[in-house]
Amino acid sequence: MTLNKVMIIGNAGKDPEIRHLDNGVSVVTLPVATTERYKDKNGETKEQTEWHNVVFWRQLAEFTEKYVRKGSQLFIEGRLRTRNWEDQSGNKKYVTEIVADNIRLLGRRPDNNSNGTSSNGASQPVETKAEDIVLSEPAEDDDLPF
Repeated sequence: MTLNKVMIIGNAGKDPEIRHLDNGVSVVTLPVATTERYKDKNGETKEQTEWHNVVFWRQLAEFTEKYVRKGSQLFIEGRLRTRNWEDQSGNKKYVTEIVADNIRLLGRRPDNNSNGTSSNGASQPVETKAEDIVLSEPAEDDDLPF
């Protein structure tokens, strides 16, 4: 038995940009940052940020493009995939990505104002149902090993 499962909670590093392949399939690649905070031996608080390349396909890509903005806090479930290719100079390149299966918007969401605050300046909490902000990509039969 094998398992390839990734779960991260992090922040979008930029606004998503959707691409449409020739066959009409939508894809978004989004950098997501996770930050670990710890105290060193001197008691000073340190931070270490890790950047993850996350790929969203089809409906997940469209959802991400519509609702995610730079800084959005996200819970992402998916699997690791490493791709390789040769660049124009003939050098072999590698990239490891998280292929998203699920996304959940966390934290606060802006209302009609672009700065995320209400008319009195207070931040607005997310007030939607979980099913409104969670999207899962259906499993594909061709991923099965048998």
